[in-house]
Amino acid sequence: MTQSKRTRLIAGNWKMNNGIDDAIALAQGLVEALPEIPAGVEVCVCPPTVDLRPVSCKGGIKDSAIKLGAQNVYWEASGAYTGETSVDMLKSVPVDYCIIGHSERRDYFKETDEDENKKAKALIAGDIVPIFCCGESLETREAGEHVAFVTAQIKAGLEGVEISSGDQLVIAYEPIWAIGTGKTATADDAQEVCGAIRATLVEIFGEDIANGIRVLYGGSAKPENIAGFLEKEDVDGALVGGASLKADSFSAMVVKAGE
Repeated sequence: MTQSKRTRLIAGNWKMNNGIDDAIALAQGLVEALPEIPAGVEVCVCPPTVDLRPVSCKGGIKDSAIKLGAQNVYWEASGAYTGETSVDMLKSVPVDYCIIGHSERRDYFKETDEDENKKAKALIAGDIVPIFCCGESLETREAGEHVAFVTAQIKAGLEGVEISSGDQLVIAYEPIWAIGTGKTATADDAQEVCGAIRATLVEIFGEDIANGIRVLYGGSAKPENIAGFLEKEDVDGALVGGASLKADSFSAMVVKAGE
């Protein structure tokens, strides 16, 4: 399967931004800006957990073609895990996607590859698609170890994960040094790592399934640079941070993905 045959995915990670009223307003703005999603493109927004239901209902996402995603999950079904959210809780919203393994979760909250592995398995068992994040620090890149580091994250995080089709999993490559720093990887930088990710997925799942898994680029992706990334064979969309917090910039990226 070539890149052109994979449906592109533009996913917005709102991170810890927007109270309920602001989240509803942003969702409504996106619905108005994207009355139709371009052919060959899928769109997803990932608000904070407290905003999920309001964005879905009052924000109008549930009545639109825009999909809804969460930013985190815990792998246990229920229990004394104060502050956590289970797969079944997310399904009750409902959501289609869930981000796991974001560099901020790994860094600030000390999540491990083992944690992400448990989350991936729980989500897939619950029919929610993980957006599995991976990426390297500036130190790792400058040492020339970025490809080995990222592929090791993939192998550890997906160990024992079983899927029957590529649409059950999304990978998001986010070079940590290009998130919120003003630095941006080049399209060739992205393709180098995304191509290595694809090869690793072939090792894990076989060629047919691996070629159906979408690999996104994230790291200061914006309307001005997204087209260059999407030209690359193994880049199937973007996980968008700051630019997803404004309806005009995010919708512009969706439109460019459909060109």
